[in-house]
Amino acid sequence: MSVRYITVGMNVMQIFRSTLAISILVAALFAAPVAVKADFLGKFDDWEAHARTDGGSKVCYAATVPTKSEGNYTRRGDVFLLVSHRPADKMTGFVSLEAGYSYSKTSKITARIGGASFPMFADGELAFAYEDRPLVEAMIRGVDMVVKGTSSRGTLTTDTFSLSGFTAAYNAASKACGVSN
Repeated sequence: MSVRYITVGMNVMQIFRSTLAISILVAALFAAPVAVKADFLGKFDDWEAHARTDGGSKVCYAATVPTKSEGNYTRRGDVFLLVSHRPADKMTGFVSLEAGYSYSKTSKITARIGGASFPMFADGELAFAYEDRPLVEAMIRGVDMVVKGTSSRGTLTTDTFSLSGFTAAYNAASKACGVSN
């Protein structure tokens, strides 16, 4: 498999995450169509918490959609932000964004909370935080998060996510997966 977006400066964790994301997507494409039902753990203001089993392993996550999306686009898929735990894979507080379009290979994606900026990297329609923990800590303290990125067609988009309820949803997902924060 050729991974063309790996650039100088990507660390081993970034390569692992990208490879894991690609593997999960490929497995999903070739798996028999089976509905995966997530257990609803609760709604917490603008966030929800869910838990499910994926290949025998527990996955728990806090999820939300943007309160505002801006950009000069004609068509865009669903946009959502997840903070996930996959204890069997030793992944906790894993931040990912489904953009609803493919990112430009040169897109500089940033998440901004208050005065702090957090770089993210793209893998197709997904964006991942370079460093999850500092971003999650800022999300716990923040009011909203603004993510900017550029599509493969050159469209700059800005998505604003409310962080109201994030901490409670994150704690519910953590509890369901037995993860201590």
